[in-house]
Amino acid sequence: MEQVNEVQHVYLVGAKSLGAYGGYETFVYKLTEYHQNKRNIKYHVACKANGDGCMDENKYEGVTRINDHEFELHNAHCFKINVPQIGPAQAIYYDVAALRTCCKHIKKNHISHPIIYIMACRIGPFARHFYKKIHKLGGTLYLNPDGHEWLRAKWPTPIRKYWKISEQMMVKYCDLAICDSVNIEKYIHECYDNKGIKKRSPKTTFIAYGADLTLSKLADDDDKLVNWYKEKGLTKKNYYLVVGRFVPENSFEVMIREFMKSNSQKDFALITNVNDKFLNELEEKLHFKSDKRIKFVGTVYNQELLKKIRENAYAYFHGHTVGGTNPSLIEALGSTDLNLLVDVGFNREVAENCALYWSRDDGELASLIDKADFMSADEITEMGVRARKRVAEEYTWDKICGLYEDVFVGEISND
Repeated sequence: MEQVNEVQHVYLVGAKSLGAYGGYETFVYKLTEYHQNKRNIKYHVACKANGDGCMDENKYEGVTRINDHEFELHNAHCFKINVPQIGPAQAIYYDVAALRTCCKHIKKNHISHPIIYIMACRIGPFARHFYKKIHKLGGTLYLNPDGHEWLRAKWPTPIRKYWKISEQMMVKYCDLAICDSVNIEKYIHECYDNKGIKKRSPKTTFIAYGADLTLSKLADDDDKLVNWYKEKGLTKKNYYLVVGRFVPENSFEVMIREFMKSNSQKDFALITNVNDKFLNELEEKLHFKSDKRIKFVGTVYNQELLKKIRENAYAYFHGHTVGGTNPSLIEALGSTDLNLLVDVGFNREVAENCALYWSRDDGELASLIDKADFMSADEITEMGVRARKRVAEEYTWDKICGLYEDVFVGEISND
């Protein structure tokens, strides 16, 4: 029987919404879902009210509306932040506005020993200010340093320099850095040991992301699936799949270019939130619209349907080159037998010998696709068994959320 003496209030800042295709969005959705019946933790989640990736709570079941800017989902108190459309600076504005709202809520409701958990290192110039303010309120500041935001291709050089400096300042002014990759934790210590307040080294811990290993509740003849396949022109085990944010560092250009070069008779289905500017750039470079195998099939918010689409894919592409443990990779390892991953340290750390790897060099992925097309059913099944075993041992949401509970609730016991 769970004994509850105190409630630990945890404020989550940095995700745009709950349950979209970004890593933090998936994480926040799963963390609040798995902890929704915990009486010793209360989550408060910042969400974007407008703009790219904003929260639309009407798409989800079980939402209790409080007012125009507040609602409850999974027993978490969610509050929406209006963000002016000011280009790249809007991400900084959003986090700062969310932190101000958190501090007001803590003060107004006399919350004792709150934890503010900031995801990504966007607000370095404000780190010292909020670190002091949160400590004054009796709270602690935790940070997820993400995976090298300063390397993301979407940012011009001056903004990349800003991200790097911002990362340095945020690591300095946090009480704990929760790293979602062993590689990231190692990098944080290599860069920032003895550079903190009074030359302290950062306090870190490693907690990965998770995946749901349960099979989809949908059968192959379910109307939802049958109609989706019919609408998109796809058939079971006859398509390669990718699910993720439509951004340059996720290797969409390489994957599309290489698939077009391959001899595969299968389709390539891309489940993503299409960015028209980037899409047009890719069309100008690749002319992929002339290849009937390349199919942008929109977004899928029904989690059971998405899971079934993953399970029925012939193979899954993962092209993320920046970041730590990526949720879409773990979900693919848990549900798709054959996975083709871009060869970077983060991906090898997660998948080990449970996947095939490709470089972004010209012709490499196309060659791997042609080989994958002729793998035997037994070979593919064996890869899937290994991948699910790996996920079951290290990356279940049950395990990951349990580790977060230990870290968060430990704040009460250590108080």
